[in-house]
Amino acid sequence: MATPFLISYPSNPASGLTLKQIAYFGRVLVKVATLAEAEQFLRQNFRHLDVYVDATTVSSTGDLVDILNAGAAKIFVTLDQLTALSQEQSVPSSRLIAYTLSDAQLDTFQQWIEANASERNDASVCTDPAAVPGAATKLKISSDSPRLYTTFGDQEISEDAVNQVTQQGAIAILPASTLTVERDAAGQLSPAKLLAARAVTDQTNGLYATSVTDERGSCLGVVWSSDESIVEAVRTGTGVYQSRKRGLWYKGQSSGDVQELIRIGFDCDADCLVFVVKQIGRGFCHLGTETCFGASAGLSRLQKTLLSRKADAPAGSYTARLFNEPKLTEAKIMEEAEELCRANTKEEIAFEAADLLYFALTKCTAAGVTLEDIERNLDLKNLKVKRRKGDAKGPWAEKAGLATPESKPTPAAAQPEPEPAEDRSRIEMKRVVTASTPVPQVEEFLKRPSQKSNDAIVGLVRPIIDDVRQNGDAGVLKYTHKFEKATSLTSPVIQAPFPPELMKLDPDVQEALDVSIGNIQRFHAAQGSGNEAMKMETMPGIVCSRFSRAIERVGLYIPGGTAVLPSTAMMLGVPAMVAGCKKIVLASPPRADGSISPEIVYVAHKVNAESIVLAGGAQAVAAMAYGTESISKVDKILGPGNQFVTAAKMLVSNDTSAGVSIDMPAGPSEVLVVADKTAIPAFVASDLLSQAEHGVDSQVILIAIDLNEQELLAIEDEVDKQARALPRMDIVRGALEHSVTFVVRDINEAMTLSNKYAPEHLILQVDGAEAVVDQVQNAGSVFIGPWTPESVGDYSAGVNHSLPTYGYAKQYSGVNLGSFLKHITSSNLTADGLLGLSKTVETLAAVEGLEAHKRAVSIRIAQMKQDRS
Repeated sequence: MATPFLISYPSNPASGLTLKQIAYFGRVLVKVATLAEAEQFLRQNFRHLDVYVDATTVSSTGDLVDILNAGAAKIFVTLDQLTALSQEQSVPSSRLIAYTLSDAQLDTFQQWIEANASERNDASVCTDPAAVPGAATKLKISSDSPRLYTTFGDQEISEDAVNQVTQQGAIAILPASTLTVERDAAGQLSPAKLLAARAVTDQTNGLYATSVTDERGSCLGVVWSSDESIVEAVRTGTGVYQSRKRGLWYKGQSSGDVQELIRIGFDCDADCLVFVVKQIGRGFCHLGTETCFGASAGLSRLQKTLLSRKADAPAGSYTARLFNEPKLTEAKIMEEAEELCRANTKEEIAFEAADLLYFALTKCTAAGVTLEDIERNLDLKNLKVKRRKGDAKGPWAEKAGLATPESKPTPAAAQPEPEPAEDRSRIEMKRVVTASTPVPQVEEFLKRPSQKSNDAIVGLVRPIIDDVRQNGDAGVLKYTHKFEKATSLTSPVIQAPFPPELMKLDPDVQEALDVSIGNIQRFHAAQGSGNEAMKMETMPGIVCSRFSRAIERVGLYIPGGTAVLPSTAMMLGVPAMVAGCKKIVLASPPRADGSISPEIVYVAHKVNAESIVLAGGAQAVAAMAYGTESISKVDKILGPGNQFVTAAKMLVSNDTSAGVSIDMPAGPSEVLVVADKTAIPAFVASDLLSQAEHGVDSQVILIAIDLNEQELLAIEDEVDKQARALPRMDIVRGALEHSVTFVVRDINEAMTLSNKYAPEHLILQVDGAEAVVDQVQNAGSVFIGPWTPESVGDYSAGVNHSLPTYGYAKQYSGVNLGSFLKHITSSNLTADGLLGLSKTVETLAAVEGLEAHKRAVSIRIAQMKQDRS
């Protein structure tokens, strides 16, 4: 998979390739001054990027070893460092690259090689051809000798210069600032073209044979590439190939089965390109399978099954319990591990190992951990040059009958039961100090976790929408039976008035709902003053007015399945009722037995809903958008949902025949907390965790204003402590892995960062929080001061919790009374009013060449003058 060049990434990048783009070519070189700098960079855990570290200014030999131990693929060192490291028996010389910037240094390196020929002769060397001319010849570069890396110093870097270096068997070191993925950028080189220059074409068609693999190295299929397709793949970051019949082939453009580009390289002799991609959708093959060689098998197939079950497992099913009850999964892992330990025969060991892997991967999937993540960690362990002793921990060693330093083995009957295995690693967020972090890296940390390609999701959703549109109730029931497993349902809807037996509630729950509905109703009713009729005279005789009317028919999507969300039903249903919508339709997925939570039915009853559609996902959206035999068509669809719901809402809103609008796009839930020295650490931690528990794709951000190390640790300790007390701890851990703490100088920098992120929920735990609200430009909803947790907005304060996420707070408002209203304007002119405005209108109509517009005025003016004469 090696490429013929190594890209150096500056500590303060201002132009050139980003780290993500560098990753397409497999390796990056960074220069560090200390072990801490190296570890900070390596902690980013680049899954498909080998990190080379220029450690020539690191003084301690121990630190050099620790840099390798932290995951550096190779390190660049001086000759003195090379000599010192040769005393470290654990350090393989294949991980070392020595700088030799003169003929004398090159001779010294060759002497070192000869002196260590028996066991340490595979170190590499880096030279500057201007300083050491003929280095490639002197080193006799071949597959059996040291590799040569070449810098260009002050020389101008051109395609010809790079190709000349690589043709000699050397690896060119290219600054990221000299490269670009854009087409024909002046003064910069295309790494895609440099890569293609190394490839060997097929003699019959002039194209490059290309093997496409997934992130785990499984071959998906074999295709062709061209110079143009390679450039386009790198430019777009997707799978782009060369079809011998149709030209450029953008994989998934029509099917929705798109690919995210991960890495490009070669096989061993460069006569086959290798594309590593993340395949999205059904799979690579046009037949809908994962590969052109059939379905995946083993762990890959299990992972795909678990991901599907995680999205669609019906409430109460065993798989749903495993995903929602972490303790059950942990118990099964311990049970299966013990059974594997007791297994003796080959068949028993294989059987029990399969069980253990199943439950272990279930735990990983619940936390958003993939096989690729696991394999990356295995690769990192393989890079370690210092090893632990490897003894089993006390209780487990004793149970297995092993001697420990503290005690001798005890008889099996007397052995104590070991404590359950538990992940004791600290639950924490990344910390970024903006004062010492380059702006582009801060921007990277502000990005949300990546989601599936919208094109891929649309490809899955569109057939469902088409089916429901064509087949009505039968189509809705088909997917409700399939996804919710509610096979007993014979009708996809419950009509009002709703039977009392469907609304049996605990008195405390009913009271809580009533209080919340009352607060939401009062707050949204107060918004009516801004929508009252407006009338004004813009000029004498010209009266313009604006008045509002309720949207007649609205559809409210309430997520359900394994969760009960009456709060969303209130947040959507109450303002629809206050606005005066004539027809309110709720949709929510039923349980496997066909029932729906009584809380949702009760809210539907309280807001005078016409019906409840017993369906979720794209089928519910389609049913409300187009209507069926028993489900009313609506004019607007509102409500949150997963990516499939969002894609369905976008699809139907773009279909002019549907005649339906939507509230807003949506992404995973998120919160941003701004905290200064007055903030109470326990409060801050609880607010962060209240959103992190939504799902592993949620993101939480803390902006800490001028907090010192002790104050930051106080918050981080609270996050770790509170997270461990939560039943959804594994989900929280997964969410916090892509969450960030930004340490900033002052409130102005904090609010600039917050407005750039545009959070769904913004919490101000700062001194004088009310005054800070004036600096809020982009946010879904703001929670002011220490006594205003985000939870009150989710349920009962009165504000709405249906808010724009994923940065859409820059363009969209949260749901409010206006979401259920439309505004109509009117004009009413007297004859004198038209006379006074006629010349203006006629002039502008003439400028635009719209004669009929002009005549509509001039004819009236002529008639007016005739009447008055």
